[in-house]
Amino acid sequence: MFSGIVEEMATVVDIRHDRDNVDLTLTCSFTHELKIDQSVSHNGVCLTVVNIDGDQYVVTAMRETLERSNLGLLAVGDKVNVERSMLMNGRLDGHIVQGHVDCTALCTAKEDADGSTYFTFEYAYDREMARRGYFTVDKGSVTVNGVSLTVCNPTESTFQVAIIPYTMQNTNFCTIEVGSKVNLEFDILGKYIARLQSL
Repeated sequence: MFSGIVEEMATVVDIRHDRDNVDLTLTCSFTHELKIDQSVSHNGVCLTVVNIDGDQYVVTAMRETLERSNLGLLAVGDKVNVERSMLMNGRLDGHIVQGHVDCTALCTAKEDADGSTYFTFEYAYDREMARRGYFTVDKGSVTVNGVSLTVCNPTESTFQVAIIPYTMQNTNFCTIEVGSKVNLEFDILGKYIARLQSL
């Protein structure tokens, strides 16, 4: 479980294909604190550490993960938002994030907000999935590339988020432009409420 508060951006240093799997080698400041089998969120995707070598570590993404997220688009040198799993004795500064990406979305607009930046994202609307809680609500929570954010101006298939300068500088929102593909995880509380209503 995660909170959507990105610790830093890790750098992709190697990508290796093993049949339908992809092994990603990354480096970040807390590599020396990681352990084999530990869960780390990468752009919002929970992946297991499978190897550690000096200041580099390896995680494996399987085909379903690659098809459902933007991890298959990564290249050597790319920056990835990373967060270690949440400590149960800490504050929940973001919201409850599982690390299970629901779908991807495209950035359709990026607008200056006098110091901050509004990003608009569009995802494929599916009525059945919406009935199951896969949607956004005004002032609700959504996870974009692993970042816990507050929703603005939602429609059936779009929403906006406002990014302050600190978040822009310390997450890979600094690389997102119109046409960029991002990972979305809708709020788990909304999914449970939708499920209860369908019983």
